[in-house]
Amino acid sequence: MSWLDRLKTGLTRSTTKLGDSLAGLATGTMPLDDARLDAIEEALIAADLGPAVAGRIRTRLADIKFSKGIDESGLKTAVAAEVTAVLAPVARPLAITAFPRPHIILVVGVNGSGKTTTIAKLARCFTELDYTVMLAAGDTFRAAAIEQLRIWAGRIGVPVIAGEQGADAPGLAFEAVKAARDAGTDVLIIDTAGRLQNKAGLMDELAKMRRVIQKLSPAAPHDTILVLDATTGQNALNQIEVFQQVAKITGLVMTKLDGSARGGVLVAAAERFGLPIHAVGVGEGMDDLRPFEAGDFGAALAGS
Repeated sequence: MSWLDRLKTGLTRSTTKLGDSLAGLATGTMPLDDARLDAIEEALIAADLGPAVAGRIRTRLADIKFSKGIDESGLKTAVAAEVTAVLAPVARPLAITAFPRPHIILVVGVNGSGKTTTIAKLARCFTELDYTVMLAAGDTFRAAAIEQLRIWAGRIGVPVIAGEQGADAPGLAFEAVKAARDAGTDVLIIDTAGRLQNKAGLMDELAKMRRVIQKLSPAAPHDTILVLDATTGQNALNQIEVFQQVAKITGLVMTKLDGSARGGVLVAAAERFGLPIHAVGVGEGMDDLRPFEAGDFGAALAGS
C-alpha cells in the first residue's frame, strides 16, 4: 500500500463517519442551502474537527455558494481543501539545526500514548538521514519504559543512556547531554515520565530537567515534542493544554492512526493551538512514522 492508502486506512473511523454524512448532503443540481450547510457543519464537529474549524468550513462553503449544485466527490474535495488550508501552516518536518551539536529533543506525553516507540521511530528516521543519534531513558518512573528503550536502541543500533528505575531523571539527562556532546553525536532524544496524575511533580521534574540540560547547552532543548494518541479524540486537546503548561511544548506527533483513530482532532488542534505538527504514525512498525503532509491528511480525512 502507498503511504496515502495507509493513511486513509488509518483514518477509516473518521473518514467513514464524515464521508457517509457528506455523501447524503451533496445537492446534485441544487445550491447548498442553509439547512444542508448546518448539517455539514454538524458532521464536521461529529468527526472531531471541532466547532471552530467546522464553522470556518461552513462559512467558506457558503461563500462559494455552489449555485449549480455540488456532487458527492465535489463536496468531499471542497472539504479536503479547507482542512488542508487549516493544516498547511503547521505542517513542519522536524529539522536538525543546533550547532554546536547535539540537537536535543525532549519527548513528552502520557503513559500509553506511544511515546517510547515514537522515540525509536524518530531515531530510525534520523539515522537513515545519516545523523548520529543517542537516546536517553529519562522516564525513570517506569522500569518497562527503560527496558523498552534499551531494546529499541539495540534494534536500531544506537547508544542509550539509562539508569535504574527510580533514578534521578534530571541527573540522567545531564549525563546524556554530556555523553552526546563528548561523542560528537548529532541528535540526542530524551524520554520523560508521563504521569499526569501528579501534574505538580511532573512540572517540577521537567523544569529541573530543562535547567540541568541548559547548563551544558544553553539553547536546549531545541525541540519539546508532545506525542498524542489518535484514539483519544477530544481528550488530545486537554493533553496539549496541560503539557503546554508543564513542558513548554514546541511541536506535536500523532500516533496510532490505525483504523480506530479519531484523527479529526488533529485539525482542531491545529486551529486552536497552532503548534507545528511534525509527523504521524499509522502502526507499530519502524517505517510507520512519516513527516506530516497537510494535503495527504486532508484528502484522507475527507475521503476525497
